[in-house]
Amino acid sequence: MIVRRPVVRGSDYAAAGKAANFVLSKTKLRSKIAVVLGSGLGSFADQLKDTTKIAYEKIPGFPRATAIGHAGKLIIGKVGKVPVVVMQGRVHLYEGHCARDVVFPMRVLRRMGIRSVILTNAAGGIGEGLRPGDLVLIQDHINLQGVNPLIGANDENWGPRFPDMTYAYSEKYRDIAKAAARKLGIELREGIYAALVGPSYETPAEIRYLKAIGADLVGMSTVAETIAARHAGMNVLGISCVTNMAAGLGGKALDHQEVLAVGQRVQNELGALLSAVIPEILAGDETAAANETARKHKPTASHGDAQ
Repeated sequence: MIVRRPVVRGSDYAAAGKAANFVLSKTKLRSKIAVVLGSGLGSFADQLKDTTKIAYEKIPGFPRATAIGHAGKLIIGKVGKVPVVVMQGRVHLYEGHCARDVVFPMRVLRRMGIRSVILTNAAGGIGEGLRPGDLVLIQDHINLQGVNPLIGANDENWGPRFPDMTYAYSEKYRDIAKAAARKLGIELREGIYAALVGPSYETPAEIRYLKAIGADLVGMSTVAETIAARHAGMNVLGISCVTNMAAGLGGKALDHQEVLAVGQRVQNELGALLSAVIPEILAGDETAAANETARKHKPTASHGDAQ
């Protein structure tokens, strides 16, 4: 794969801090949660109130999004009364970016104070019963991109050398999303997401292989972002929109215009789900933090008290 030379910025921790300060200087809003919108799924950002919009190329060190269906804007606004940061589009390895650049936006979000991130994507459906237009929670992933964004010297400012990925996608967040979907009357399933490099779609033989190893969904993003987010201590909710049946399963050739069209079709459902989930995630996190603080400061009984 031909890879673009990484953006020259020295330490990513320092560079992410510089980028974060630039973004924060443009708005008074401060958020703990961010959303990344995948191919054809960008309209949720248009529902935000009190917005500040910043093109990626204006943010120091930020890579540019070139893929069709990715607007390339960072938008800070409100869902109801809740401040949120939205990435309207992302960058991919297949655009020629290196893994370090693909995850740099995650690191900027972390330096901005983000602790929870919702990653959305367009995906091919592999699992039984999946059909175009379905929304699927990512339960786990399989990294087949041949690269890990943490390769190289580890910076302890972000996290440990060998971060655990047992709980890459928060079970608590998935439960919140499932409860919200039930209230909204949205069918929401769960599945395993396999990430390949692209940009060519997979062959039917590759899809048979992916199905054999347990994949329900296939796409070209999300996994590197999840690894970097978890490395930096952020919790992740992943949501795939099935925009097409994977190669050999739908009886026709694949077309990116179809991917974008199906994404447009599910915008309302996805927007309603995100609007319901975001306040619940924040409320749950605040409650958990308060309980943890109370636990740490709870007086312990002395030997005499215990008697």
